[in-house]
Amino acid sequence: MQEYFKRFNKKNTVIAAILISIGVIAGVIMSSNLGWIPLGQARVEPIPPRITQHLAETEKAFVEISRRVTPAVVNISTTKTMKGLERSPLSPFFQDPFFRRFFGDEFFREHEMPRKRKEQSLGSGVIVSEDGYIVTNNHVVEGADEIKVVLSDRREFVGKVVGADPKTDLAIVKIKDSDLPAIVWGDSDQIEVGEFVLAIGSPFGLNQTVTSGIISAKGRANVGIADYEDFIQTDAAINPGNSGGALVNIMGELIGINTAIFTRSGGYMGIGFAVPSNMAKSVMDSLVKEGKVTRGWLGVYIQDITPELAKQFKLSTNTGALISDIIEGSPAEKAGLERGDVIMQYNGKEVENNSHLRNMVAQTPVGKAIDVKIIHDGGEKKLKVTIGELPANMAKGETGEGSSGGIFEGVTVQNLTPEFRERLEIPDKIRGIFVTTVEAGSPAEEYGLKAGDVVMQINKKDTKTIKDFNKIVDDIKKGDSILVLVYREGMTIYITMSP
Repeated sequence: MQEYFKRFNKKNTVIAAILISIGVIAGVIMSSNLGWIPLGQARVEPIPPRITQHLAETEKAFVEISRRVTPAVVNISTTKTMKGLERSPLSPFFQDPFFRRFFGDEFFREHEMPRKRKEQSLGSGVIVSEDGYIVTNNHVVEGADEIKVVLSDRREFVGKVVGADPKTDLAIVKIKDSDLPAIVWGDSDQIEVGEFVLAIGSPFGLNQTVTSGIISAKGRANVGIADYEDFIQTDAAINPGNSGGALVNIMGELIGINTAIFTRSGGYMGIGFAVPSNMAKSVMDSLVKEGKVTRGWLGVYIQDITPELAKQFKLSTNTGALISDIIEGSPAEKAGLERGDVIMQYNGKEVENNSHLRNMVAQTPVGKAIDVKIIHDGGEKKLKVTIGELPANMAKGETGEGSSGGIFEGVTVQNLTPEFRERLEIPDKIRGIFVTTVEAGSPAEEYGLKAGDVVMQINKKDTKTIKDFNKIVDDIKKGDSILVLVYREGMTIYITMSP
């Protein structure tokens, strides 16, 4: 009986093994036919082509743009000679604070010697003509003794500064060669927020680096980088060494010159700025043809429209530029523009703010007649003004005292005597009363009135004397909005006070 069970178990074991083998083979066959994944393995299904088609096309576009544009972007390295003082090798004991206090700083200054040292920096540039003109930033080449330009094919050239414009932080460098890979100029006036862009340059000396992003904003001003600011803002990574490089659109056209980044750490933080190509081209044309930058001039002092000013001047929008003063003999005066006018359109383009108008005027050819649409005394008016050339020196009777109450509480004024006028160099055409003090924390200080201001008008009424000033102030009712015209540091501005 025992022998029988042994044979039976052995037979069953063989049968089980055969059945398991058949099952494994069948599973493999079925998995291969039906797409099943064997236990213990993992496989990611491929994404259908219909889904990746658009991404693949975008990828190919970026590759093609990079291939075509990068040869026009160069690396610029400069060498500057910096002068300083170096101490003579006195005994280390004399560096001890005790000896310095005993002998005095004069003793150590006598042992200082002039010393020169070489300082190197890196940047980028963009070839914009086949005969070797390169646009870059002024801060890349400013004060350089030597400029080396390295092309994408590793050829090296000695660069020469043709001209520079610190007011826009642009410079033009020339290398001697021909048939160079020049980039195509784009029209920066046509760009829109949200468009794809590529930034190309040499961050940290890494040549031909390409980063991508979008246009985050346009018309950025008051950044504090240059006098004339109309920056394109982008989130394409721009790092040290990218300065002077190219910002291009999806057509491979140059729409900006990378200039600066906003950073708290010294590195990329998602905000970069580029000079618009139209501004760069205008500056380049002036520097190459005339050896200097010639800017248009309207001859007005302007300021932005705040909601309070819009209310005072009965405007339906906060866009435009408010004329706070007219320069005598200027194109604006000759055309009939007046203080208090609001420029809404310039040469057919809507004026966004004072910086926008300033940049448009600066880029207008001297002698060109421009149509200007303004708001004058609440109504629209069109004028034609012939733009002049920006002067080289511009970028940018009865005595007594009185004080007032209400919103002018804490303000002390004085009549503008001839002696006072001469001492403060206030032009003869300025008529008003002089603000001698403004108490700290007073309402007037909070609204921006300062000691030294000359109050010319309140609510568009002249304040030639303290008597005029007091009468107008007394007539102001509680809760009334007040519009004050003041002369300050060579220009007139409007201040609104809204209790």
